[in-house]
Amino acid sequence: MDIRTLEETARELVVPRKGILAADESFGTIGKRFDALGIESSEDSRRAYREMLFTTEGIGEFLSGVILFDETLRQETSDGTRMAEVLTNAGVMPGIKVDKSTVDLPLSEGEKFTQGLDDLGERLAEYRELGARFTKWRAVITIGEGIPTESCIDANAEALALYAAFAQEHGLVPIVEPEVLIDGDHSIEECYDATEWMLYSTFGELHDHGVELS
Repeated sequence: MDIRTLEETARELVVPRKGILAADESFGTIGKRFDALGIESSEDSRRAYREMLFTTEGIGEFLSGVILFDETLRQETSDGTRMAEVLTNAGVMPGIKVDKSTVDLPLSEGEKFTQGLDDLGERLAEYRELGARFTKWRAVITIGEGIPTESCIDANAEALALYAAFAQEHGLVPIVEPEVLIDGDHSIEECYDATEWMLYSTFGELHDHGVELS
């Protein structure tokens, strides 16, 4: 693990007055957006949409990085240039969403667990070759009657830490996203408590798994 390179990449991602664009919509999500506009969601239409975004003049003035979907990282623009190369040439860092979405947490109604660890190492090695420099993994925590549970917090926090360790091992900067959903009729105090619990557990797992946090 080249810590110096990871640190340099992380600093580039958080430069002042620039943001990170999440362009990692799943097939289902982007399909709904296209349907609302009367556009068929196909490989070609999705490629054309992302190409339009990434070839916008001056994009590098406002974006430090773009999170891509697996399909997009493998695609080329109409002139045969890889999407990751287009972004790099514009001064924007290519990243990749690496989780495989959520599934219901067994024996815990209303709670989710993020999947994707099984083949993560192999995928990360390939993504690095395709030009990715950072990654993203999202965990989802729901607040409700009797939830979140300790088992849900622990499972998702450890998965986030394992993902981050895999990413750093492959020379990629991990974005760790423990998202506590605001949906529901719970109070702001309950939201605070759940968020504090999840963050505390996540940072504990990151430390225990040797993830570089400096």
